[in-house]
Amino acid sequence: MMQGAVLVAIVASIGNLLQGWDNATIAGAVLYIKKEFKLETEPTIEGLIVAMSLIGATIITTFSGAVSDCIGRRPILILSSVLYFLSGLVMLWSPNVYILLLARLIDGFGIGLAVTLVPVYISETAPPEIRGLLNTLPQFSGSGGMFLSYCMVFGMSLMSSPDWRLMLGVLSIPSLVYLALTVFYLPESPRWLVSKGRMVEAKKILQRLRGREDVSGEMALLVEGLGVGSETSIEEYIIGPANELADDQGENADKEQITLYGPEEGLSWVARPVKGQSALGSALAVISRHGSMESQSNIPLMDPLVTLFGSVHEKLPEMGSMRSALFPNFGSMFSVAEQQPKTEQWDEESLQREGEDYASDAGGGDSDDNLQSPLLSRQTTSLEGKDIAPPHVGHGSVLSMRRNSSLMQGNAGESVSSMGIGGGWQLAWKWSEGEGADGKKEGGFKRIYLHQEGFPGSRRGSLVSLPGGEVPEDGEFVQAAALVSQPALFSKDLMEQRPVGPAMVHPSETAAKGPRWADLLEPGVRHALFVGVAIQILQQFAGINGVLYYTPQILEQAGVEVLLANIGISSDSASILISALTTLLMLPSIGIAMRLMDISGRRFLLLSTIPILIAALLVLVVANLVDIGTVAHAVLSTFSVIAYFCCFVMGFGPVPNILCAEIFPTRVRGVCIAICALTFWFGDIIVTYTLPVMLTSIGLAGVFGIYACVCVISLVFVFLKVPETKGMPLEVITEFFAVGAKQAAKK
Repeated sequence: MMQGAVLVAIVASIGNLLQGWDNATIAGAVLYIKKEFKLETEPTIEGLIVAMSLIGATIITTFSGAVSDCIGRRPILILSSVLYFLSGLVMLWSPNVYILLLARLIDGFGIGLAVTLVPVYISETAPPEIRGLLNTLPQFSGSGGMFLSYCMVFGMSLMSSPDWRLMLGVLSIPSLVYLALTVFYLPESPRWLVSKGRMVEAKKILQRLRGREDVSGEMALLVEGLGVGSETSIEEYIIGPANELADDQGENADKEQITLYGPEEGLSWVARPVKGQSALGSALAVISRHGSMESQSNIPLMDPLVTLFGSVHEKLPEMGSMRSALFPNFGSMFSVAEQQPKTEQWDEESLQREGEDYASDAGGGDSDDNLQSPLLSRQTTSLEGKDIAPPHVGHGSVLSMRRNSSLMQGNAGESVSSMGIGGGWQLAWKWSEGEGADGKKEGGFKRIYLHQEGFPGSRRGSLVSLPGGEVPEDGEFVQAAALVSQPALFSKDLMEQRPVGPAMVHPSETAAKGPRWADLLEPGVRHALFVGVAIQILQQFAGINGVLYYTPQILEQAGVEVLLANIGISSDSASILISALTTLLMLPSIGIAMRLMDISGRRFLLLSTIPILIAALLVLVVANLVDIGTVAHAVLSTFSVIAYFCCFVMGFGPVPNILCAEIFPTRVRGVCIAICALTFWFGDIIVTYTLPVMLTSIGLAGVFGIYACVCVISLVFVFLKVPETKGMPLEVITEFFAVGAKQAAKK
């Protein structure tokens, strides 16, 4: 079912394969470049040859985020492949060091675009359940590219006169393949298309990516992702059969409960808010009362966001976050009963519409029992406008939404295979009416993300289970946490005109606003930027890229040529061969990380692998301070470096980019990713450019000692500040950041 999304992610990650190819090639080729240009006495120029691609990546990243938000993700990936191809040709020519530096700069442009946009592209096209796996593909592709490149460089190093120009120029061949695939195969990101109001295109691409016709639920989610910085609160609901929950309610029950329409005729369910849980502080206490989350919330300096996310993943311990245990047809319960089709396409091509027709209408008395999620119903036809009129419920209120689309339609009696919005979350809307202080009618339109808690119970006090997700028949109910916020298409301007229903705007009108720099100052976005920037800084100053770029020289200093001298391989070739084997060993480690990324989670992998990094670095420090003999020193250093690399690529390698691609709202995702990527490249430049000097001045022991200290700091930061995002829709993640930021501000 998800074959389309998987293939698209594989193709996109070729950009990272080319980056890994280039990193390894320059690491080997620089051994021969410095001999031809006599750079042995000029380590500054040697470092600049390597760092020039990083400078190029930094320069291009400054513009890439905002540009990708304007013109799309796909054109940026195409441009990246073109730059890779051109740089390979120029490096193949390179008559002098200055042309080589220019070629490395162009190469850096291609690398910068790929590294910045590939994780974003994959996150925006992947389903939540396997997003972590697919977003680990760039790490796997990068290491795979490094291995292939090291093998090529090793083969060339065995020649009598190795040609470094040919080593670097081969990059043009795979980049040409990448260019063809990006032009003829990769689709545009559906989230970006929705952000521009191009709904028809987005729906077709989403159907291709998901391998099914019914994508209305996810389309609705993408529309909701257009909002930035809305007021979000956490509420708790008890869900059960209408007659069961009604037994214990008073006369005001109808005003408080929300009716969920089931797929079976005559069967309805009710979601009733738990009293006293609307305040953020109380809600946080509710959702963190189970398991270890309660103790975590009392840890000094622990970010409430970490507790908030962690509590969600503890709700379904036996099922994880891969699906909802509530009902197999939960999505269809949020369907509506009647629809009268229109023939209008909901897209930017149909902007000629009357404003008075677009506003929704509602009638009836005061009511708070209209929870509508028509977006979750099955629809296999084209995007057409619909009028929706659910049956009278509660006080007889009828909610009619005009001029929406197949996004807003459904058949209450149709049994569907509900996909929800991923990760066990369901999307719904609530319209409530009442009288204001001036006696006039006032209304509120709220968007709700519902997530079942993992402790179903009965009003009789017995704990029950829901085997197979079957509907309970003996009065049992379940608890559901809810993120309640204003819909992305809600218009305060229209509300001031006091319509009788929810005032909605067209997605293309919302898209016309584009990204605003003021959105970066929203509490949730600022909080996410703090986490993203900090983890990128810590990743770089843990030293991985510096070590990788100079692996041949580092291993040469460690005396690794002793291991291979007896078989007649030169020290340069031996260093390159060891680098190839080291990279080869990374691939199974990344494979394990891919398997665990959506099961154990990002945070777990970081907390599990960083202590091993610290241990490996300390062993390296000791091995280089204590005289243990040449052969023993070479063996210990080599195995420690391999352990460091393998554990790094399981956690600290892929997770920062995955997190940064997940935690920002759609409208500012490109800009925020660019800010995080700039941090990445600045750190990369500093580490790479200073490593030769550091090796000369303080030696390997000093270098790895500094890296070990950074890893200790990283471990503390991850434990206190980095939340678990596995299996959650991107839009829900950004809502949690908004809630967590407000909670942190109250501390």
